[in-house]
Amino acid sequence: MDSLTQVVLGAAVGEAVLGRKVGHRAMLWGAFAGFLPDLDITSSLVYDEITALRIHRGITHSIFFAVLFPFLLAWIVQALYAKGIYKKAIYKQGMTIVGLIAIMLTANFLPYMVTETFNPKLFAITFGIAGAIYLLLNYTYLKRTEGEVHTTYRDWYWLFFWGILTHPILDSFTAYGTQLLLPFSDYRVAFNVISVVDPLYTVPFLFCLIIASLMHRGAKWRPIVNWIGIGLSSVYLLFCYYHKTIVNKSFEKSLAEAERPYSRYMTSPVIFNNVLWIGVADGDTSYHHGYYSFLNEEKEFAEFNDLPKRHDLLKDYKSDPTLNTLRWFSNDYYTLVPRADGTIQYNDARYGIFDVKLSGADDYVFKFILTKTDEGLEMHESRDRPDMDQETFTILWNRIMGRW
Repeated sequence: MDSLTQVVLGAAVGEAVLGRKVGHRAMLWGAFAGFLPDLDITSSLVYDEITALRIHRGITHSIFFAVLFPFLLAWIVQALYAKGIYKKAIYKQGMTIVGLIAIMLTANFLPYMVTETFNPKLFAITFGIAGAIYLLLNYTYLKRTEGEVHTTYRDWYWLFFWGILTHPILDSFTAYGTQLLLPFSDYRVAFNVISVVDPLYTVPFLFCLIIASLMHRGAKWRPIVNWIGIGLSSVYLLFCYYHKTIVNKSFEKSLAEAERPYSRYMTSPVIFNNVLWIGVADGDTSYHHGYYSFLNEEKEFAEFNDLPKRHDLLKDYKSDPTLNTLRWFSNDYYTLVPRADGTIQYNDARYGIFDVKLSGADDYVFKFILTKTDEGLEMHESRDRPDMDQETFTILWNRIMGRW
């Protein structure tokens, strides 16, 4: 899921675990724990693209990491409170500045990862927001005398354990999946029941969290409201799973009626919603691709279109590590397209929302440019995607409403 959702989940978990003892600190540390696994995106600054692709949602998203890393975090944080360091002005100033810098970097780095272009306007806006927050904190948190905090090492361990563990568990419900079982297996757990960005999951959850944060830590309704948010998000996930069972049955029926043989298939919701779904069935030489909307009166998949595999374009590179990594990443749902410059475009067939028939080379969310060399294949991820403008959202809205 997107980082905002993970921060909200982490904050709610932190409140549930330790809110009664430490108040708002539980939300803040929980939010940190919820965001922590996504720091693996910085691997692209150090490693080549193919290695970074394997690292993302890797070890930091594993049960192994969730069990072990909190031992260190709990030791550090417990020391801050046991020794009274949290009361010192230099600590409060430092943590405030580090936190604001982290917010700015996240807000600017994630768009850069997609567009590979620095946005001065976005930087100016985030800098202004960070400055305003600092001024606000300077007259509240930074001037305030901190009360005593009585916690144990065990308290902090459980906060960080649950804050970190719930992150990859939630990610596993998306189509992108996560490597929960590392370092013992690199299998990507992906239930394909919710989009990586779904406002209906995040917004009610965030609303409950904000309401709870406005209450005193000893207030009777504070934990209740927080658990309502956790409950609503959990029920919504169950609702999404129910949606998937309906979509799967419809996809199987539609494929049978269209007399399209297949060896396997997958379904997943399109980004920003759980009403519009795609289905991709693995045929002999092509994938059978279609859309399903719960708002379509016919309650069946739209007319199928074929996505030619063209896997023979790389028949001489079956053992190439770059190709094998891409195949692992896309769960072997991929098409190949020859380009005019002699390179080959590798498209992840699991994603694509910008054109119903995926007729354009840039209509795929994840696509990689492969260059043949004497040493093997070299990969570069293409960032050429349609602008998320009003026209794009109009197309998406029409698809959601069942208008093809």
